[in-house]
Amino acid sequence: MLTRTVIWISLHISLVYTLSIETSVEEFPMLMPKAKPKEPDTYLCNPIRLDENNTYYIVGYEPKSDMGTVHHMLLYGCEEPGAKEPIFSCGEMGRILPGTKQASPCRSGQKILYAWARNAPELNLPPGVGFKVGGPKADVKYLVLQVHYASLENIPPEGDNSGVVLKYTNVPQPRSAGVYFLATRGVIQGKSTTKMETACKLREKKVIHPFAFRVHTHALGRVVSGWKVTSNMDWTLIGKRDPQLPQMFYPVDDQSMTVTKGDTLAARCTMVSYRNRMTWVGATGEDEMCNFYIMYWVDGDQTLKSESCVSMGPPVYSWDGWLLGGKLKNVPDEAASSL
Repeated sequence: MLTRTVIWISLHISLVYTLSIETSVEEFPMLMPKAKPKEPDTYLCNPIRLDENNTYYIVGYEPKSDMGTVHHMLLYGCEEPGAKEPIFSCGEMGRILPGTKQASPCRSGQKILYAWARNAPELNLPPGVGFKVGGPKADVKYLVLQVHYASLENIPPEGDNSGVVLKYTNVPQPRSAGVYFLATRGVIQGKSTTKMETACKLREKKVIHPFAFRVHTHALGRVVSGWKVTSNMDWTLIGKRDPQLPQMFYPVDDQSMTVTKGDTLAARCTMVSYRNRMTWVGATGEDEMCNFYIMYWVDGDQTLKSESCVSMGPPVYSWDGWLLGGKLKNVPDEAASSL
């Protein structure tokens, strides 16, 4: 009887806890405050300060944007934002809106919390998983929405309100979410197929559970793939997609996958150029990007301290290069560049 009672109490508490998470979710519209960019390829940011006394957990994202106007959006968590004005210019290589300050999205403590492009749909995190923001001694004291404008044609005279509705709760979540970001620099030669690659070893003593991934390139991308590589050079696919499709967060192929200290996270973008010129990595639509995002969870509230991996890219860096490369073996060359 005692065992049954304990089990019933545990199940009852678990059920009540689960229901409290599901029924206490609220929404906050993180939208641009009637932005009026003057030219395409303008990057604008909107910061908000979070409550220092209360901690919140973001459990979902509902985008409010259209690819006819917005090339992509990023939501950052910051210790300090790049600027504290309602709107500031925040593209490293993009245009500057007259009358605004130019700064990076975050001055310190930058974390990626969400990314969107190409009319990707709503994203809801797994049960019990959330991005912890705000509160006393918080790593994330500000949220900063960055919008890269592709076109001005459909922006109304009163300005643009693109952004994302945050779904959040004040109920503590047992698992904390994070985003690991892989990218390359480099150049794509004209009339060529180029493999842009990056890889970094996990050096923190943590167990991360990848549950979703997102890819991003501009016009030249054909396939983007991400991989876990063990110290024995065994490769396991995290996910791959055509970057010309909606750039949403897709479920990881193997939901039981874990990544631990000593494993390597690797990504490749296969680019096909029919241009008569070189194409560099850059911020405008005429440039390129090679990005792979891994959304993961950890038990407890301590995510990775280092969440980015950026290589020099082609022609200098490659997965199997030894001098300036990743020193990786058993590269699944065909699988990494095909769908």
